[in-house]
Amino acid sequence: MKSPALLLVLAFGSVPAVATPPDGYFELRTGVTLESGDSWSDGGQHFRLFGMQACVRGTFYTDRTGARRDCGEASLAVLSAYIADTKPLCAQIARSAETAFVSCYATIGSDRLDLANLMISSGFAFASLDARGLPHHAPYAVVEQAAREKKIGLWQFDDVQHPAVLLGQAARDGRSGP
Repeated sequence: MKSPALLLVLAFGSVPAVATPPDGYFELRTGVTLESGDSWSDGGQHFRLFGMQACVRGTFYTDRTGARRDCGEASLAVLSAYIADTKPLCAQIARSAETAFVSCYATIGSDRLDLANLMISSGFAFASLDARGLPHHAPYAVVEQAAREKKIGLWQFDDVQHPAVLLGQAARDGRSGP
């Protein structure tokens, strides 16, 4: 029987993998320039996973040995591993002047899994929040809460903070980042 967390990430169901991307999709290849655990650039274009916020680079958590670790680097390492291992396909779903917001699916076996959902359910990313503090994509907040309750991934460390808290504090203080 599959775990409840795994059932949550099966957003695309069991659909056979395709050799070439369907119309409107592009391959998220190894070799892109990862900027964070939720964004990258490729060929002068900036991309970001929609509805997901990675840990901010330069913010820290304390691991079980008492060592201080960069939270953003942890998110980035997991995204890098998922890209290398699952060869995601992405489609643009929104655009700002400088960023293409994309939704991607990763193929694991014969299953297609929402990459942002996979990152959040594994505890290495968070549901992104809008200016009102509401999730951009409500199902991601549900998955995040399940990971938090089970202390999965970064949630196992007591001093991990949701990036939205840190970014909100920085905005109130007039800073550009945490």
